Amino acid sequence: MADTADTANVIVRPPIAWALAVLAGLAFNWIMPLPFLPAAVSAGWLGAIVFALALTLVAWAIITMTRAGSNVPTNLPTTTIVETGPYRFTRNPIYLGMVLGLIGLAIAFNGLWLLMTLVPFALVIRYGVITREEAYLERKFGDVYRRYRARVRRWL
Repeated sequence: MADTADTANVIVRPPIAWALAVLAGLAFNWIMPLPFLPAAVSAGWLGAIVFALALTLVAWAIITMTRAGSNVPTNLPTTTIVETGPYRFTRNPIYLGMVLGLIGLAIAFNGLWLLMTLVPFALVIRYGVITREEAYLERKFGDVYRRYRARVRRWL
């Protein structure tokens, strides 16, 4: 079990929040479909491409974090500030990938419900996860994190 004194104590593990958003969006889409794209758009392929790009970003971020020797799961301590790979462009590439993945699924399924679940998902991630992570990283790494935060945007 992780030492919660040395974690961000986020309100929910991000993959769980993402899975709940996807499942809720798909369930609502099954009960009452709300398409949002014109029939002429090849939504399946376009959504698959966006989803694949999102998955690639998440994988790149996880590999970069792991190679730097830090933990990816939010319930484990962060051991270093990672500033390479996708972390040069965004402080939260995994969460950005999750958002893009949800958008890709919404396009692929042509389901407005999936897009609507993006709002609560993004709010939970922003305020229940990122805010807590940022406070934790500032406490733990001080000026090193503050300099990184000043150079790299939260999202894009």
